[in-house]
Amino acid sequence: MSHPNQSVRRLTVAQALVQFLSAQYSERDGVRHRLIAGTWGIFGHGNVAGIGQALLEAGEEAMPFHQGRNEQAMVHAAVGYARQRGRLSTQAVTTSIGPGATNLVTGAALATINRLPVLLLPGDYFAARPADPLLQQLEHPVEADVSVNDTLRPVSRCFDRITRPEMLIPSALNAMRVLTDPAETGAVTLALPQDVQAEAYDWPEEFFAERVWHVRRPAPDRTELTEAVRAIRAAERPLIVAGGGVHHSEAEEALKSLVDATGIPVASTQAGKGSLRHDHPADLGGIGHTGTAVCDDLARTADLVIGVGTRYSDFTTASRTLFQNPGVRFVNLNITAFDAHKLAGRTLVADARSGLEALSDGLAGHHVSDAYVAEYRAGKERWEQVVEAAFRADDDNAVPTQTQVLGALDSVVGDDDVVINAAGSLPGDLHKLWRARSPRQYHLEYGYSCMGYEIPAGIGVQQAAPGTPVWSLVGDGTYLMMPTEIVTAVQEALPVNLVLIQNHGYASIGGLSEETGGERFGTAYRHRAADGTFTGAPLPVDLAANAGSLGMDVLRAKTVRELRDALAAARASDRPTCVYVETDPAPTAPGAEAWWDVPVAEVASRPAALAARERYDRHTADRRHHL
Repeated sequence: MSHPNQSVRRLTVAQALVQFLSAQYSERDGVRHRLIAGTWGIFGHGNVAGIGQALLEAGEEAMPFHQGRNEQAMVHAAVGYARQRGRLSTQAVTTSIGPGATNLVTGAALATINRLPVLLLPGDYFAARPADPLLQQLEHPVEADVSVNDTLRPVSRCFDRITRPEMLIPSALNAMRVLTDPAETGAVTLALPQDVQAEAYDWPEEFFAERVWHVRRPAPDRTELTEAVRAIRAAERPLIVAGGGVHHSEAEEALKSLVDATGIPVASTQAGKGSLRHDHPADLGGIGHTGTAVCDDLARTADLVIGVGTRYSDFTTASRTLFQNPGVRFVNLNITAFDAHKLAGRTLVADARSGLEALSDGLAGHHVSDAYVAEYRAGKERWEQVVEAAFRADDDNAVPTQTQVLGALDSVVGDDDVVINAAGSLPGDLHKLWRARSPRQYHLEYGYSCMGYEIPAGIGVQQAAPGTPVWSLVGDGTYLMMPTEIVTAVQEALPVNLVLIQNHGYASIGGLSEETGGERFGTAYRHRAADGTFTGAPLPVDLAANAGSLGMDVLRAKTVRELRDALAAARASDRPTCVYVETDPAPTAPGAEAWWDVPVAEVASRPAALAARERYDRHTADRRHHL
């Protein structure tokens, strides 16, 4: 209960939550942002009379509402928005109970793995239990307080179930704390029993006061900084690995200043690509299994690896086979101690921008050798020729390959365009080949590599940066996973450009299956043949017609020339537009420059699997623990 002399406002729990969220702001470097910029929702009996009524009562000015078609996709849209806004602003997602709530799990996992903030507000069962069981209730004979929302616990950075009105006050404040904490952020879940949502309470007016949550930039510890500077000065072949933390901290200029002063080359993870502009002489492109030859060659001989905002995934380290110098050591600048300690690294726990600026000061006057600079610049030039060959089409009237699709797009985009992808064979091609022109252009979700992310994320980016040309790149497999939010893009008049590549199956997994002895089993979209395998004629699906039926303008391109024209027309359009192209399946992307560990059957009768196991055993011999 409120203090007798305290001013109060009588609202339902749902109304109070919406009013509270409308008054929350983040601030970094003196710039303020609305923290919860809007709410996505699909309504059912678990939220329609609670959160739904509260959103209606609050109005669009207090809390803009966006209508989704799939709960997972709504989370993807919010995550795309948050990433485009540098994690300083995000959106909320409300669902009913049951399948609406469990559909959030994949999106929540994606947000938390990628360290991107999103607020999830799933409905939940009656807290007072007037009837038991309810529609869609999971009955657990041992733990009666369990609901399907408990599936969100392991994929949330913060989880709470609001079973009494007064619980909302501390829980909502804690939720905002986590969303704005650069070291802890991810999915935050407040499960809301449907009866509690509609329950009235006398709320203290202070709960609705405008709050500004400062997003801190912690500076490095003096001792850690001294040791890091000493290690870098002593290194002959240092290599910076730029991760997503560079972008989250808006540390791109600080990185450039350090590199310009010291000559240390930069390799990028999927999340970190674009930390330097592609034509900077020290930008060597992607690193790891999908990296460039110059990056991976330097990584094998580097005596010091300087990780900046990276969590060192297996793709980055080539499953711990990449960094082969016997004396290699690591200095890890990261805002989380958890990531800074990886690979037994020397830690520099700090904000990326603050840490890079401090390193620049400490390394004043230091520069790597001219021979080292000449070596990596020559490697960069050789790789640029590989890119040109992959992008080039000698016959404009030919059916394009996948890399020629990227070449055509490269010739059309401007510096501020955003290219979005997440899964399939495209992430590898993009990591090796794409020329990132600005920090936000390369938008790859590869922490979770979630098929279906691209289209809703494009909507989120459009909402975060109106007027920005946005390209969602998908293959047919990904498109079939989640085309639903095309309807939302049409409804909201958001000119997302969809590049839909038809290659009749799971091309990436098909290649991996072949490499690991699986002989492309179950990866093609084809009719069954007489022997029962999926090796018949391609399926007669028309995905372009499907996109058109959902409201998109559709441009079909059969040749390289038609593709370039279609991409230019899509970029100039103010409508959601699909560019559909069926590609030549001949592989034109450069092969992998480093290994990736996918275990192969230890015993088998088929020759392909036996040969794959022999290759696997050769590669595992190079795996090492960095201690």
